[in-house]
Amino acid sequence: MRSSQPGRAIGIFDSGVGGLTVARLIFSHLPEQEIIYFGDTAHVPYGSRSPRELIKFGDQIVSFLIGLGARVVIAACNTSSSVSLPFLREKYDLPILGMVEPGAKAALEATKNKRVGVIATEATVRSGAYPRALRLFDAGVEVFMQACPRFVPLVEAGKLDTPEAREAAAEYLEPLRRAGIDTLVLGCTHYPFLAPVIAEILGPGVKLVDPAEETVKELVALLGGEGSSRSSRNPRHRFYASGSPRSFYTAGRQFLGGFPFTVEQVNLNEERREIITGKSSPGSE
Repeated sequence: MRSSQPGRAIGIFDSGVGGLTVARLIFSHLPEQEIIYFGDTAHVPYGSRSPRELIKFGDQIVSFLIGLGARVVIAACNTSSSVSLPFLREKYDLPILGMVEPGAKAALEATKNKRVGVIATEATVRSGAYPRALRLFDAGVEVFMQACPRFVPLVEAGKLDTPEAREAAAEYLEPLRRAGIDTLVLGCTHYPFLAPVIAEILGPGVKLVDPAEETVKELVALLGGEGSSRSSRNPRHRFYASGSPRSFYTAGRQFLGGFPFTVEQVNLNEERREIITGKSSPGSE
């Protein structure tokens, strides 16, 4: 199960398919880089989880990714970035990138009236990570937080441009619209998949900020551009899910735009790291 070329891959993890927004950007900006992706779909959504659970999940997943040869890990989950990142960075001796600080910096660059909204999971809202990060860089910014618990299940089910998505978005965004924000941070990697609906409701006067884009810029800088050129080499990307591989594949196929991939189901617990037989791929449907 361990990589034959340790220390070459970029590890990415999320509660589900939301982190594929980060994977897509890496495919574009670093086409030579191998990716190892772990979607913790057995525990999705993370928004209702306790800090203790989130730290445990993150610890197990990072250990798994390192075992497969990750040299950099991206916590492509704002909830994990908000709660687990300090613990993970202290424990593991490799770069672990998060989503919150890059998103906060980009929001401050975008805002004109210093009224910034953040939509996120309940756990991210409770953590206070975004207000802290935003005010660290600009003490005068006003921050308006909004939990959106229905968004992640909608995205995981592939229900994007649907009446259910529009109804949920209208409900969550109305307080932010009334607050007069001019910038909105999509504070969960699932939410960019709902960006067209969100943008339509808020209108052109509100700039949407996707922290994933800023995090990938940090990754490119960290690697010094390594892997940014295209060649005939096809990197070996690997995708794992703790829940149903078929469900992950169905959603992932929609979000990756036809990119060919397989998904292996993995059972992570404190004693074992076991790959369970069962793959989802175009030929297995």
